[in-house]
This record gives sequence, structure tokens and C-alpha cells, in this order.
Amino acid sequence: RPEGHFCPICTLPIPLPVDNPNHSVFNICCMKRICNGCDVAAQTRGMKDCPFCRTPMLKNDADELAMIQVRVAKKDPEAINRLGESYCHGELGLEKDMQRAVELWAEAAELGSIKALFNLGVTHERGVGVQRDKAKAAKFYEKAAMQGCP
Repeated sequence: RPEGHFCPICTLPIPLPVDNPNHSVFNICCMKRICNGCDVAAQTRGMKDCPFCRTPMLKNDADELAMIQVRVAKKDPEAINRLGESYCHGELGLEKDMQRAVELWAEAAELGSIKALFNLGVTHERGVGVQRDKAKAAKFYEKAAMQGCP
């Protein structure tokens, strides 16, 4: 399993699927996914900040976008992937722009993001934002699987 499938606080594996809200929480501030057990433990102790990096929780989409953009400027592959997802779905006040999303996912994939490889596979398989190409999609899926994508 890839590094992102383990809680960085307790080091236990996060149950699959890891992005299920019943199993874990993704924190934009540090781009870390922590298990719900560590999140609940932190809240029980009265902690209102991120349990991993101690950054105060963000209050709105503009703050979240600004924090992502700071990490994108530092070439963080998970932040670049997340920004691509935001363009894909029109989140955080951004207009839906599939071409920009694909560009960001390609950059994130080059920097090592497994999820970006998977997202590129989906876009090529469905022909959303790019020309439909099942062979290219299969290559992206294979690369993602070889790196531990479930």
C-alpha cells in the first residue's frame, strides 16, 4: 500500500477505500489524510486545528484555494492534483475547466501523484477534456496500479 494509505499520526493503515469519509479525513493545509480515530481523538481533546500540522482550520473556499496555491507553487504533487480536481468539478470558486484540470494532473503525475495518474486514466477513458483514447487510459491505469492505486 502507498504511503498515503497510512495515518501519519498513528501509522495504522486506513481502511479501504481510504477516501471514504467514514474512514479518514483529508486536510488541505498539509495535504495529509488522517484516520478518523486520530481526528476524533484530537477533537475529544479540544483541538480545533489540524491534528497533523496544527494549522487553524480554514473558514471558507477562498482560504482553502489560497493554501492549495501556496503548496502548488512549491510543486507539491498532491496539491497540484487537488487543484486539478477543483477545476474538474468547479469547486472552491473556480470555473469548471477540464483542459486546465488535465494539465494539472499531468504535472502532478510527473511529480509522483498516483491519484493524478488515475484521474488521467478516467479522463482518457471517458473522453472528458481530452480525446477519448482507451489505450492511453489503460497505460495511465497500469502506471497507477503499479504504484499502489487500489
